[in-house]
Parts: sequence; structure tokens; C-alpha cells
Amino acid sequence: MNILITGGAGFIGSHLCDALLKENHKIVVVDNLILGRIENLNHLIGLESFHFIEEDILHINKMREIFKAHSFDMVFHLAANSDIQKGGKDPEVDYNLTFNTTFSVLQCMKEFEVKRLFFASTSAIYGETSENLTEDFGPLQPVSNYGAGKLASEAFISAFSATYNIQTWITRFPNVVGERFTHGVIFDFINKLKANPQELIVLGNGEQNKPYLYVKDLIEGILFVCNNTHERFNVYNLGSYSRTKVKEIAQMVIEEMELNASIKYTGGDRGWIGDVPEFKYDLSKINELGWVAKINSNDSVRIAIQKALGK
Repeated sequence: MNILITGGAGFIGSHLCDALLKENHKIVVVDNLILGRIENLNHLIGLESFHFIEEDILHINKMREIFKAHSFDMVFHLAANSDIQKGGKDPEVDYNLTFNTTFSVLQCMKEFEVKRLFFASTSAIYGETSENLTEDFGPLQPVSNYGAGKLASEAFISAFSATYNIQTWITRFPNVVGERFTHGVIFDFINKLKANPQELIVLGNGEQNKPYLYVKDLIEGILFVCNNTHERFNVYNLGSYSRTKVKEIAQMVIEEMELNASIKYTGGDRGWIGDVPEFKYDLSKINELGWVAKINSNDSVRIAIQKALGK
């Protein structure tokens, strides 16, 4: 297929490029490089089946030119704000980068009659609850602007899918870790310890408990869903049943950096406003389809730390 990947220079998007190129698709990446890094794609630039365009998805007329020039068969829409704390400080960040980017893509798909869409969603749409999260859990009450932007995106995607006959695949990501990441708890801990090898400041009480998924497992899950489900509208949670506490991540980072740093907690049950202290996915739907993560949460974290340290 001839595929557009928005946000393809990002952490997850660049890994998706690698996987789709191995399946012999032709890829066009559109990324404004605010969050993405061209270094993530350097090994692909120059390939006949790969084309990179530096552009802002919110520039709708430029996007129309891109859609017209390339006649896409499918869009993988990954572009969004990935800094939840930043979005919490300024609601326009997620309104524009998480929601309006989606609406811009949908407008172009409607206009140029592109009939297949993959959307990268998130556990943040579910809000804060102690219940196991199934795909039909509700009511959905996100507590972060990021989660709200993704949920609003899902709503418009559902409407466009029904109104304009767009076949849609949505997977809701947990915390994703691995090589090329540019943010998140592991990234923050490593940088903090480089600045002060004696002490690691951890936001919250360290008991925050979430599933972490290795990026290559995530990409495999995305493609598995797209290749093995055929309804007009398909929604799946991706992740593993195991979870990792923030205090465990802190200890692993200290171990892998071979330091004797002490850990100081700022207190409270969460790191920041909009942070969900813990969540649990029900993965029976994706498991019954035939996909199970190969690497558990703790091992995913450990691998990500080692990759970040060049081990």
C-alpha cells in the first residue's frame, strides 16, 4: 500500500516506519519535528520506498497538497502531543496537537476518499479508576487534557468512519518504552541522575503502578490488529498484564547506571495533575484474537534503560 504516517519521526512512529517498510509498503512521513527527530529516520532517507516531508499537519492546505500528490491507501495517525505535563499547563497544546491534528487528517481523508485509518489512542481516555479496563468500559472521564484530546479524536473518528465509510483501527497504548524515546519516567530519571548522581528526586510516593510495553511488542501488536480484524470499526487495548511501580523503575535505573544514589520522594499518590496513579488493562479481546506481548512490564523497563544507556 501507499501509506501516510503522521508523526513518523517520533519514538513510536519511526519504529512503525521500519516495520511497514519490511512489509514492502511505500511510506510518506509528515512530521513538523517539534517532538520528532530526523535522526530517527536517517537510516531510511534515500530509500526509494520512503519519503519524508517536514510539515505541520495543522496547515490544512499543505496537507491537501500532500494527499493530492500521493494518493494514499491508508493513514497511520500517530502525531500528537506526547508531553502530558506540558498539556496540563496549557490546554491549547492538546487542543491543537492532539485533537486538531486528528481533525485535519480526517478532513483530508474525506476530501481525497482515503478509506483506511489507524489511530494511536491511549489508556488516558479511561480516566482514573481501579477497575479492569475493557474496550467498552464507561463512562469515559479522562483527567488529563491529553486524554481528553485523544477521546475527542476517537469520537470524531467514529463519526467519520460511519458517515464516510472509513475502515478504522484504534489501539489504546499503555506506557511504551524502548530505544528512541524522548520523554517519560525512564528518560527523566536518567537525566536527573546524570545531573546529580548522589540523589534521585521522584515525583509522588513511588507507588504509581502501571503496565509498560516494549516498543517492538507494541508495533507488532498494531500490525497484528490491522492485519487480522476486518470490521468497519475496530478497537483494542494493547499491553501486558504485568505492571511496574515507579519506585522499581527508580531502583533499576540506579542499578543500570551503577550508582549508589539515594531516592527522595516528593510525596502524594501521583506525579502531577492529570497523572493516573495506576491502571489495569483487560486484554482478553486482543489475547483471544491471537496476540500476546512477548516481554513483560519489568523486562520492558529494564531493556529500555539498557538501550538508553547504550548497553
